[in-house]
Amino acid sequence: MFYLAIIPSIVLFSLIWKMDKAEKEPAWLLIKLFFCGMLTIISAMLIGTAGTNLTKLVLNEESMLFILIDNFIMTALIEEGGKYFVLKKVTWKNPAFNYTFDGVVYAVMASLGFATLENILYVFEGGVGVAISRALLSVPGHVIDAIFMGSYYGAAKLVEARGDSAGCKRNLKLALIVPTLLHGFYDFSLSTPYDAFLYAFIVFEIVIVIVTIKKVKKLSKNDVAITDDGGNNMV
Repeated sequence: MFYLAIIPSIVLFSLIWKMDKAEKEPAWLLIKLFFCGMLTIISAMLIGTAGTNLTKLVLNEESMLFILIDNFIMTALIEEGGKYFVLKKVTWKNPAFNYTFDGVVYAVMASLGFATLENILYVFEGGVGVAISRALLSVPGHVIDAIFMGSYYGAAKLVEARGDSAGCKRNLKLALIVPTLLHGFYDFSLSTPYDAFLYAFIVFEIVIVIVTIKKVKKLSKNDVAITDDGGNNMV
């Protein structure tokens, strides 16, 4: 079961690793991101559970408003916020962060730390069926969110190097907001009792996978040094 739980993370990171063509990242930094990402599952569980219980005091848990708040804030924002905190704390001032695509590699590694531990917990409890469904949906979902986070994160570092502090702040905000919205919609669509949202989820999955593949290929192809003057259209 352990191998079934970690194989999706290994495969997905290998794909991102191959796309980092300009300069490979230090192994120690990636390992640190991975294990720090793992630790965010603790904050996600503690804060998320507390927030959900508090929300239940004022809202019916079967109401659409509760489902919306629980998925977008108590789950998506807290989980993506934890990953973002690790990403910023570990890499922002690190000299190895010298190419725009590095942001994607770092975000994916931090996200896979969280996703791998989460996957291990779910797979050991649910078995092979859960392992297969999560390998196809949940773990790739975390990576998709991370690619969007990393794209804006890399862009923020680039424009900061060029003296654009406003652009840096804007991209850093988007690095948290966009993956939170994607993550929230994913969870929300699967949590509602209405078939319409299930159909919306299927369409969403098809579209977001296609968009993400195109996006990460473009980011890899347009990868530039942070101090370079080229590559304005990064996201």
